[in-house]
Amino acid sequence: MRRVVFNQKGGVGKTTIVCNLAAIAAQRGLRTLVIDLDSQGNATQYLLGTDTVPQRTVADFFESTLGFSLQSPAFSSHVCATPFENLSVVASHPRLEELIVKLEARQKIYKLRDALRKLRDYDAVFIDTPPAMNFYSRSALIAAERVLIPFDCDEFARQALYTLLENIQELRADHNEALMIEGIVVNQFQPRARLPSRLVEALRAEKLPVLEQHLSASVRVRESHDQHRPLIHLEPGHRVTREYVALFDALGSAGSAGSSK
Repeated sequence: MRRVVFNQKGGVGKTTIVCNLAAIAAQRGLRTLVIDLDSQGNATQYLLGTDTVPQRTVADFFESTLGFSLQSPAFSSHVCATPFENLSVVASHPRLEELIVKLEARQKIYKLRDALRKLRDYDAVFIDTPPAMNFYSRSALIAAERVLIPFDCDEFARQALYTLLENIQELRADHNEALMIEGIVVNQFQPRARLPSRLVEALRAEKLPVLEQHLSASVRVRESHDQHRPLIHLEPGHRVTREYVALFDALGSAGSAGSSK
C-alpha cells in the first residue's frame, strides 16, 4: 500500500503521523518504507537522528530523472536503513528546493509514480510531503493509492480544508483516478475544549470523511521527536501511542501486506 499524508497547511502533524504509522507497520512485521519529500527533512531526522548521513537521498533520485541516461539508478538504491527493524527511509535533502523549477519545466511529475510501481521490496510505503501543493506533493499524490489528511482543530484549518479537498479531487480526476481519500485525521485533539469538538461535529455534519480515531495533544510526542524514536518504541503503553495503534488498525494497514507490489 502506498499512502501519502498531506495538507497544504503547516504544523498539522504530517511528519509525526507518517513516522509513527510507519513504525507501527514495521513493528507488525511489514517491510516498510518512508519517503521524505519535504526539504526540511523532519521525517529523515525523526527516523535517522542527526548523525546519520545517507549516501543517496530523494534529491539524488529526482536529479537523476533530469539526465538523459538510459539506465538511471534504481529507486531502491536511494533507501537507507533506520535503527528500527523492517523500517527504511528515502531521506530528504535541502537540494530539493533547487531542483523544483527544473523538474516542473521538464514535466517529471510521473517519475516517482513510475519508480514506486517497480519497487518490489516493501509491503507499506508512507510518503511525507511539504506543506504546499507543489511539484513534490503532486508527485506523491499521483504515486499514492491513498491519502490521509491531518487536521488540527482550528477555524482557519477548517476553511483551508475545503480548498485542499477540491485540489485533491481535481488532481485525482486529472492524474490518478485510483487515489482514495482515506480520511481526515483529527490531530492534537483536546476533548475537554469546546471548539475542537464543535469543529469536528461540523465536519461530520457536512459528510466529510472524518475518522473516528483522534490523536491527542501530548508533550510525549515532542519528546519522541527529540529522541528520534517513534512512540511505539519510546513508550508503547502511552495514551497517544495507543491512539496511533488504533488509527493504524482502523486503516486496515496490517491487511494490506504486499499490495504495494
